[in-house]
Amino acid sequence: MTVTATEFKLNLGKYLVLAETEDIHISRNGKVSVKLVSNNQDKVEAMQSLFGCIPADITPEEAREERLNRIRT
Repeated sequence: MTVTATEFKLNLGKYLVLAETEDIHISRNGKVSVKLVSNNQDKVEAMQSLFGCIPADITPEEAREERLNRIRT
């Protein structure tokens, strides 16, 4: 969603609530200058991007050890 800076200032509370579920782009002089995103959404997207990276047949400890072995060699 894109709103003007004036609209954002007048309805700050409304856009803070909306930012929990969607990105808010704030424009100034017709150009988007700020992107307001949820702190929690970043974490969810990061976890979704990692989903499936570790095979289901190994434990997290085994995956950590394998990663450390790759770094050492």
